Amino acid sequence: MRLLPNRWQSGRAFLAAAFVITILVYWPGLHGGWLFDDFPNIVDNQGVQPHDASLSSLVGAALSSPSSEFKRPLSSLSFAANYLAGGLDPFGWKLANLVIHLLNGALVFLLARMLLARSRALLRTEETDATQADVVAALIAGGWMLLPINLTGVLYVVQRMESLANLFVMLGLIGYVAGRQRMLGDATIQQPPASKSKAGWGSFCLCTTSIVLATAVGVLAKETAVMLPLYALLIEWALFRFSSRDGRCDWRVPALFTVVLALPLIAGMAWLAPQVVNPGYWSTRDFTLGTRLLSEARIVVDYVAWTLCPTSRALSFYHDNFVVSTGLFAPWTTLASIAILAGLVALAAWLRPRRPLVALGIALFLGCQLLTGTVLPLELVYEHRNYFASFGLLLAVVPLLAVPMAHFMALPRRVLLGGLLLLWTGQTAITAVSWGNPLLLAETLVERAPDSPRAQYELGRLYIIYSNYSPTSPFTRLAYAPLEHAAALPDSSILPQQALIFLNSRMHLPIKDAWWDSMIAKLKARRPGVQDESSLGALTQCIRHGECDLPASRMVEAYLAALSHPDPSARLLAMYGDYAWNVLDDHALGERMLAGAVEAAPNEPAYHITLARMLLAQNRPSEAERQVQALEILNVGGRLNRDIANLQSTVPASTTH
Repeated sequence: MRLLPNRWQSGRAFLAAAFVITILVYWPGLHGGWLFDDFPNIVDNQGVQPHDASLSSLVGAALSSPSSEFKRPLSSLSFAANYLAGGLDPFGWKLANLVIHLLNGALVFLLARMLLARSRALLRTEETDATQADVVAALIAGGWMLLPINLTGVLYVVQRMESLANLFVMLGLIGYVAGRQRMLGDATIQQPPASKSKAGWGSFCLCTTSIVLATAVGVLAKETAVMLPLYALLIEWALFRFSSRDGRCDWRVPALFTVVLALPLIAGMAWLAPQVVNPGYWSTRDFTLGTRLLSEARIVVDYVAWTLCPTSRALSFYHDNFVVSTGLFAPWTTLASIAILAGLVALAAWLRPRRPLVALGIALFLGCQLLTGTVLPLELVYEHRNYFASFGLLLAVVPLLAVPMAHFMALPRRVLLGGLLLLWTGQTAITAVSWGNPLLLAETLVERAPDSPRAQYELGRLYIIYSNYSPTSPFTRLAYAPLEHAAALPDSSILPQQALIFLNSRMHLPIKDAWWDSMIAKLKARRPGVQDESSLGALTQCIRHGECDLPASRMVEAYLAALSHPDPSARLLAMYGDYAWNVLDDHALGERMLAGAVEAAPNEPAYHITLARMLLAQNRPSEAERQVQALEILNVGGRLNRDIANLQSTVPASTTH
């Protein structure tokens, strides 16, 4: 029997319908605002807000990301393009993300279609014809585009980094699979007879180029694209088996993966290992290498449930209330999760000769977690880390459920698939509506994760914005409860205390000593993270702009608490230098802090610029000129021309070149 009635037996029709549904589901969410990491990466990042499209402006934008030492220039350039097209109106930025998501969906369809074809050729079965395979591929792509766990890749603007990198990962895998199909002469691939006499060298070059080029471009969007060679290896393991056209091992394939995967992996681990075993490497986190690995076992198992059977409580966006595993039985689900993951690995190996697509899907899902779920000191939980991994799960599940009616229990399987598609679509639609209204989103995320400090803080922050700093506004009264709740949670940053101090100072109301004491105690207790530093910076800027009147003794106490930990960050040193210079009028301290920031981060131009201005203000042009010379070395593509020119116009001619 056929999978569907004749008039619907086109995968392309299903794919087109999936595109339309995806657009309709996401459209309400495009009208929302900025959130969380959108602010440091976009809203507060002047680098991605160029005045023009000149080469120097674009180079500056490309190298402006605070998210990574590798700067992710391709993503930053896309942000700059959005800004040039429509300023900081979030709608255009989210719309661009939706377009990228749809392009990824089209590539998921093409890749799934090719993998289904290869599976049929490998198993020598005709139980599913090409038209039916197209429908299954469309169901995989449609389901993937509508998965609730992938929503942040669209509506959370900064995660364009993830979706853009995924675009090149998919392109690379499509090119690799196409090359391998041609090398093996699959019946599904039409090729001229002459190509067979060349032993497939042109097709092998396609495999090599697809991996190398797509990885190189993809990492310019986000480092997760570095996993492309591993994904290609897993496809090779499951579907191509390193074989040549005559059935023997094709030595070129193992050689390729030795060069593009094994050697870089060895080099990377050799570089990373000394840092990973250094306790200081984990000083900004509330977990160690051991507790991270134990916790990630639970998290990866959670990802499976969140992808296939999501609930609104699970997909809460903020997961800073996650309880870290401290042992195999603390909590007991740690050992159970390790057993489940080991079972999945064994299942994939057992299914490889029987159900290669299921084995591949499991392997791709688990492989995707190796970068973000192992030894790097990243935050423990993020939904967007499954943007590619979720494709692996659908590749394993959907073909098992979307079977012809002649198969065993075909009707129940189809009903289950239909129920999952409805669940995914409904959950994403409901969540997208919340994302379309910043205040509704903040209230929704607090309902989903009431013990999340970030969720509570974000709700309080939104109430403050809506209050317009009016003591009589009803939003003002609403702001205190979530902020004080967030401040009381043990693992929270100092963001809620900063917001409470900021709010009362702006309204000229008394500031509780308990807020200062709590903030300073947290800064003393652990090394400050990015949010803690941002909080101190926000208070400093409020004072400098004349909007806050804060006691200098308390601010100095807070800064000294933050700086009491070994090797303070360049950013923290620069912020204290700014406070000392502009608020305390202590120029010697300000200069000393900026000199420390330059030493800690010599490749950051902003610190050289600020230090040069301080030196010029003290009539020390020769020392300022050394900072200008350092800027000239960093002036890639002319991105610092304007800053250098402004400084040189102040430096006396006798000191310039």
